[in-house]
Amino acid sequence: MNVTIQSVKFDATDKLKGFIEQKVNKLDVFFDRIIDAEVILKLEKSETLENKVAEISLGVPGSDLFAKKQTRSFEESIDLCCEALRKQLIKKKEKVK
Repeated sequence: MNVTIQSVKFDATDKLKGFIEQKVNKLDVFFDRIIDAEVILKLEKSETLENKVAEISLGVPGSDLFAKKQTRSFEESIDLCCEALRKQLIKKKEKVK
């Protein structure tokens, strides 16, 4: 699976990129026909500390799956997005069968 990571208005560290690739590649376990993944990281201007936004779009045959989460850290946002996408992939796999 091809994973594209885009960070808007900041540079993501290699450690963060490695974490993202590891988490996203684990989604192959739930649905083996994922074509690609696009990850977008943003810093929102907000009054709270929960200003880290992660968006993940998965390309699968027939449609795209999407998750967007906003939390205190990018790692937590990625975790929540992957969990949401895991549920979507399980539903997609059941529909395909």
